[in-house]
Amino acid sequence: MPHNKSTKKRVKTNEIRRRRNVARGSRMRHAVRDLRKHAAAVETPDEKLLEELKDVTRLLDRMVTKGYIHKNKAARLKSRLHHRVNG
Repeated sequence: MPHNKSTKKRVKTNEIRRRRNVARGSRMRHAVRDLRKHAAAVETPDEKLLEELKDVTRLLDRMVTKGYIHKNKAARLKSRLHHRVNG
């Protein structure tokens, strides 16, 4: 256990950041998974699917700017999702 005031605060802030990162990762993974399921269920892309793709793309870009994932991972995920939706 921490003994001084600054390390006690650091433990609190680390826990807050950890929870925030877990929530971000969960949100990102669920969005990608749901888009994959939706894309597999339809034959041709419809408006709803394209809008969902746009939202997931925005979410991935936001994760990159926040430093949660690497830009190459986001690019790879977006490319695979676009191929799945359009192909």
